[in-house]
Amino acid sequence: MTFARPDHSINPETLPRMPAWVTSARPETFEDVAFLSGAALNHLHLVLGREEVPKALLRDRLALPAAEACVGFSGRPERAPELRDEIHLLRPGDLPGPAGETYLTWRRAVERSVSVKALSRALPTFESCQIATWLDAGNGAPVTRAAMVLDAVLTEAPRAELPALILADAALAQALGWDHVVPLLAAGLKRTDLRKRGHDLRLAFHRAVTASAVEATRLAVDLARRAALLKEVAPKLRAKGAGEAVEIFLTQDAVAPGALPLRDRAARRLCDRLVDLGAVRELTGRDTFRL
Repeated sequence: MTFARPDHSINPETLPRMPAWVTSARPETFEDVAFLSGAALNHLHLVLGREEVPKALLRDRLALPAAEACVGFSGRPERAPELRDEIHLLRPGDLPGPAGETYLTWRRAVERSVSVKALSRALPTFESCQIATWLDAGNGAPVTRAAMVLDAVLTEAPRAELPALILADAALAQALGWDHVVPLLAAGLKRTDLRKRGHDLRLAFHRAVTASAVEATRLAVDLARRAALLKEVAPKLRAKGAGEAVEIFLTQDAVAPGALPLRDRAARRLCDRLVDLGAVRELTGRDTFRL
């Protein structure tokens, strides 16, 4: 495969940073909190519209803290590195545990364009008509709509916190005109927030959106810079299948050598080469079974 030359007119350094007045403000009133969440979402919307941002990779990366939050809500001790290991180091034929399945559910929810059909594939225990009904339960501004969807799900299925949070993020994405679910809510909420309703729930959602949109923007800028570097070093890679491997790195949060379209030894050599070039990071600190 041949590699396209980097487009130097696309510069990740020009991506706008979140304004300091959004990140440093300490709002006291509901109106101030809502204003800041709107400003943060608008800024994230602008960043997501930039070609430099590897959007699939960003969504996959954001799925991890969302899954970590949901696992914590269920009382389980697994954290992000353990969730990542559980999924990406699965042996053929093995099944993930409950925490790993939560992470897989989030990854399925963000990989396809948001629709009832796609959400039904991510949440197979619920009928499509039920998912559609819940998504239609929200109205009004985006954050209010998302809060109403979560309220509707948990009213009917009090223990369905994971589906409720995914569908709330789906409703938020639809209201903002985004093509895919972008996990923002779960990582910004507390366990006690899920028991709130009405005004208190909307307030919690506004706070969560602000915090998560700030983090998502920071992450988008970082990933754009890393993606640009990976594309820049790609022409130096001579291994057969390196082009397909680079595309995988540009869409997935973590990659095991065995998941690359190369023989095992060649895949490991490629990963070592990319680490040496500073284009990717090794995530586990291990000498074997690395990510």
